[in-house]
Amino acid sequence: MNAIDHKFALLKTGQRKGIITYLTAGDPDLQATEAIVLEMACRGVDMVELGVPFSDPVADGPVIQAASKRSLEKGVTLDGVLKLVGNLKSRIEIPLLLMSYYNPIFCYGLTKFIESASSSGVDGVIVPDLPLEESETFSRDLKKAGIHLIYFLAPTSSDERIKATVKRAGGFIYCVSVAGVTGARDDIPAQAHKLLKKVSSMTEVPLALGFGISSPEQVKSIGKRGSAIIIGSAIMKLVEQGGGREEITRRVGTFLEEFN
Repeated sequence: MNAIDHKFALLKTGQRKGIITYLTAGDPDLQATEAIVLEMACRGVDMVELGVPFSDPVADGPVIQAASKRSLEKGVTLDGVLKLVGNLKSRIEIPLLLMSYYNPIFCYGLTKFIESASSSGVDGVIVPDLPLEESETFSRDLKKAGIHLIYFLAPTSSDERIKATVKRAGGFIYCVSVAGVTGARDDIPAQAHKLLKKVSSMTEVPLALGFGISSPEQVKSIGKRGSAIIIGSAIMKLVEQGGGREEITRRVGTFLEEFN
């Protein structure tokens, strides 16, 4: 069983919401990213999404864009992030996901990427700019390697798009709380609740809500329809504050205490 499926089965048995955290790999450096992921695992985080830095992101808000720029300036590459996953997998058991735009994967080579992701221990891949209509072969080949391709749905998704997505989805569906880019927000909009309600009526695949999650109160507010929440920009803001590796790691760990 894929580790993502196993984790959601455990969450369902325990009747609690999953916590998925996002980090831009390599900000401030790969060693710091590794330390923060280890701290997240100790703090009870259920899965970690590692972002591969890219020069032209389309779904990332200013906080994650800035983190990606800093990481690229340090020379962080897709290959380096895959090696980081391999290092982490020997030390923690929680699922690790890779978030990358399609260009770095394409330039790396699709077959080589799937082989490297599989050998490194990647459990899921998120590609924000890969349309559903163009993803079938990539999704199939990832599945053969035991890796889920995670699909997106947004409040603007039509019923037809939702139906087509749930047929292909595995692991979980990334439900976007707003039409726009990432960034911490105070409240979960009504449109996000409507999206969860609609999608949950069409599938048993777990739903994870992201874009704007920054507080435990938001986690509680998603009700029974969402299986997990994804915290990204709120964490990267803490990384952005700078300081030494231990200081940043401690800051993130303290923030995550609130979600337990």
